[in-house]
Amino acid sequence: MSTRNTKFYSLILIIIDTFVLLAAFTLAYVLRVQYDPRPLVANVYAYDYLYTFLILVPFWILVFASLGLYKPSTYNRRLVEWAKIAIGSFIGILIVIGWQYASGQEIFPARLVAVYALVASFVLLLVEREILRYIRSLLFRYGKGVKRVLIIGSSDATNDIAKSLANTIKSGYVVVAIAGPKKLLPKDLDVHHYSLVESALRDININGITTIIQTDLYESPERNQRILNAAQTHHIEYSFIPGETEFYSGKNTVDVFLGYPMITVYQTPLVGWGAIIKRIFDLIVSLVLIIILSPLFIVVIVLQKLLNPGTIFYINERLSRFSQRVGLLKFRSMTHLPGFDSWNVDDAAEYRAMGREDLAAEYERTKKAPAHDPRINGFGRFLRATSIDELPQLFNVLRGDLSLVGPRPILPQEVGLAKGRTALLHSVKSGVTGLWQVSGRSELSFEERIELELFYAQNWTFWLDIKILFKTVLVVFKRRGAK
Repeated sequence: MSTRNTKFYSLILIIIDTFVLLAAFTLAYVLRVQYDPRPLVANVYAYDYLYTFLILVPFWILVFASLGLYKPSTYNRRLVEWAKIAIGSFIGILIVIGWQYASGQEIFPARLVAVYALVASFVLLLVEREILRYIRSLLFRYGKGVKRVLIIGSSDATNDIAKSLANTIKSGYVVVAIAGPKKLLPKDLDVHHYSLVESALRDININGITTIIQTDLYESPERNQRILNAAQTHHIEYSFIPGETEFYSGKNTVDVFLGYPMITVYQTPLVGWGAIIKRIFDLIVSLVLIIILSPLFIVVIVLQKLLNPGTIFYINERLSRFSQRVGLLKFRSMTHLPGFDSWNVDDAAEYRAMGREDLAAEYERTKKAPAHDPRINGFGRFLRATSIDELPQLFNVLRGDLSLVGPRPILPQEVGLAKGRTALLHSVKSGVTGLWQVSGRSELSFEERIELELFYAQNWTFWLDIKILFKTVLVVFKRRGAK
């Protein structure tokens, strides 16, 4: 959508959210007062009840705005939007309860009304947002409110952005033209191609361009200025997306140094309060999960003793944050050859000791054990298929060795395989799960895993962690990619 359409959509959201919140509180009042025969705590007339909420709803909307619920970065990402609606609804109810105590005025005719209002507001807002999302997709399908884009650049980012924006129904963009090398044009994308950026700029009106996205700066400052001037002259949007993302990803701060704007780039957003919040979250969630899953741990330990005699746990040496060596705790699922049951098993060497040169070669090629690893015993296959073997890593999280979400903890012998990017990869603590697990798990190549983990390290947000945790549960239940 254009900037004007984006603002209009945000305004629509504010107006409809207001009516939905009033509907939620009306529903809560009716359910408790009209359909529940139990006595009320206070006699609050419907007029006074609704009048109070008309006064308080603007504060609720301000809470939503502070959470970013009226920004494209939120309403274009479903799980992030849902999470923020839940938080906003809870804070909104706290505001109403706080107002009741501060003013001494009875607002709720019964305590259950507050509970009904919380649930109703969350559910109705969720339904409303999904309906509006569907309507917006329909409008995009018919070309209403979309941005017509000219992409300028000569890096791989040009191709990636064009392919990402190609699905207009989802993105709200139509890629009309690309100025750059022809080899960067996506094969299935029907767009105008310009070898010279000057030719593309001359046809801005002809192509109906409303947005310019530039992915590379030219060596000539005059040429870059010409692109910006074209956007200003035609009163259209201009965005610059650097092709060399590693110079701009992570946590950036902008300051003035000797009269010049200075961008300071941190390796990851997980510094300062971000790291503190993540650690608190890990500590609380891992402790709760250990308590809840303790009966399962006991059952597995007993079955392990009966069906898989030997040690219950297997400790595997891995590298976590700052390449620190940690002992990864798992339920043992393998039967190793004598001399190989140690912290740091050399898989290729063990395969060769078993006379399986084919498996050794496969491991050295893919950097992962084969799907039908002969070392995995019968009970171990069940543990791995259900991912139960990884549950003891919650103790690693509790102790601080790992995080719930993070890059895959790599083996010491894999350090040299990351092509010099291990330092950046280990700028954050490794995790029990991560992008590598919810994006294909064992089907991904080593290089693809590294790319996903680098993206996570450079683009971490708390909401990204929540999204990955939700997706991990779905992946485990579908038993996709487990081995």
